Amino acid sequence: MGIKCAFDNFSDEIVCPKEVIPEIKNFPEVIISFFSQKFNDLLLDSVEANQIDEMSGGRKIPIYKFTYCGKEIGFYHTLLGGSASGALLEEIIAKGGKKVLFFGSCGALDKEIVAGHLIIPMEAYRDEGTSYHYAPAGDYIKILSAEKLGGIFSLLQVPYIKTKTWTTDSFYRETKKKTEERKKDGCMVVEMECASVMAVGQFRDIEVYQFLYAADCLDESVWNKRILGQMPDTMREKILRIALETAIRL
Repeated sequence: MGIKCAFDNFSDEIVCPKEVIPEIKNFPEVIISFFSQKFNDLLLDSVEANQIDEMSGGRKIPIYKFTYCGKEIGFYHTLLGGSASGALLEEIIAKGGKKVLFFGSCGALDKEIVAGHLIIPMEAYRDEGTSYHYAPAGDYIKILSAEKLGGIFSLLQVPYIKTKTWTTDSFYRETKKKTEERKKDGCMVVEMECASVMAVGQFRDIEVYQFLYAADCLDESVWNKRILGQMPDTMREKILRIALETAIRL
């Protein structure tokens, strides 16, 4: 049996999230999920947030709630990689989350995309494993929430690029050959979670959104780290504000 035939995205799971994760009363419907601890800490320093629960992913992962412009929003610092972020998303959904906004860095496959520019992925190339447990096998998963997110960005007058993204689960195996193949196929960026979290959200019938910001660049003679891990504070504050303004409009 080939690996594509081994995936089962139709049968009931043995461990159902809602049977092992208790629903939380008054859990915020809108949740922001960070891939960067620095964004998480910045928000904690900026608002009056209360911890309402926690998850475990090799470490304690607090879930917070705060009010912004009259709307309750939750947030947590998720784990890197589609498998880990997808599993935590399952728990957030079981607790009561209905709309989850992810944002994090991506690698530019086009050097003309400047560091810090925002990206809204329209489709994600499934170079990972998690999405195949939730959606029928295929090269891409369509991001059903992309048009709505783009509309919000336009309303906020936030410049962004719409493109396909390449979701990989192996950062250290982003080879030149695969990079060129993905570029030819229309992918302008690469990251590690989009296909996975979108598949989880669509399977569980909840709204999952994601935008990215360009960090490193793979479209030069050698890898260019650019702002990866060293984003200027002013840029981080601006992107966080965009995330908050987006969240209250979901």
